[in-house]
Amino acid sequence: MTGAELPGTAKPRRFVPRFHYELIVCGFRGHELIGADAAELRSEDAIVAREAGGLRWYRCLRCDSWLPLPPPTQPVRPYPPAREEIELPLRGRPLRDKIVLRLIAIDRALHFLVLAAVAAAIFVFAAKQAELRGPAYRVLADIQSGLGGQGPARHGLLYDVHRLFSINTGTLTKIGLIVAAYAVLEGVEAVGLWYQRRWAEYLTFVATTVFLPLEVYELTHRLSALKVITLLVNVAVVAYLLFAKRLFGLRGGSAADEAERARDVGWPALERTTPGPSVPA
Repeated sequence: MTGAELPGTAKPRRFVPRFHYELIVCGFRGHELIGADAAELRSEDAIVAREAGGLRWYRCLRCDSWLPLPPPTQPVRPYPPAREEIELPLRGRPLRDKIVLRLIAIDRALHFLVLAAVAAAIFVFAAKQAELRGPAYRVLADIQSGLGGQGPARHGLLYDVHRLFSINTGTLTKIGLIVAAYAVLEGVEAVGLWYQRRWAEYLTFVATTVFLPLEVYELTHRLSALKVITLLVNVAVVAYLLFAKRLFGLRGGSAADEAERARDVGWPALERTTPGPSVPA
């Protein structure tokens, strides 16, 4: 530590607000510290742990925080593990992409569950429509009489229920198949995005973009908070996939995306952000 300030104590040259995905993950899973069980530290360990003022400063390999802790009273190894023994956690762009894509995957998984339930309900209703029509019409007639209605409803819930029972079984089955197919599409997107597959990014972009005009059309006829939120989320997903993930060759395409991600992983990335004197390779 001679000739250099303690890690984390140097005043930054400027303050640039930044969203740290690394801190979020460390908050949930804890810091990734190396050498906390080692009896001694060597000069080559300065990239992950240092000694100063009777304390050891351990560097989190994910978020770059330096944590002061006392040396171990009962060490289990003489020195910290060598670099080839350490599995580095994700950080930077790769970590951001993993978190964002998995958030989108969770959203698509929820869509899958809802659509699958709707499709199942449609199939059950189509199979039981004839049996349910008579009792349903009697209940609707009683409700309408109780509300003072003088004729068939022309709008509202009662009207919608009447229309539902007027649809023939074949049409209902086709609607159920369409909803089921859409549910399968959302499920495939969810699985692919969870595992960060490039094809899933393209599939999600195309499927989401195709339905954006329909969502806008729905808003022009009936405005609701849920529809507005859904539209904003889908627009954000499309923008993220198109610009941040460089789909269709935008901003250099997949090659530029991989090159930028590579700069944030591995030991060279850690060395670039190591404080103090240069660290030997």
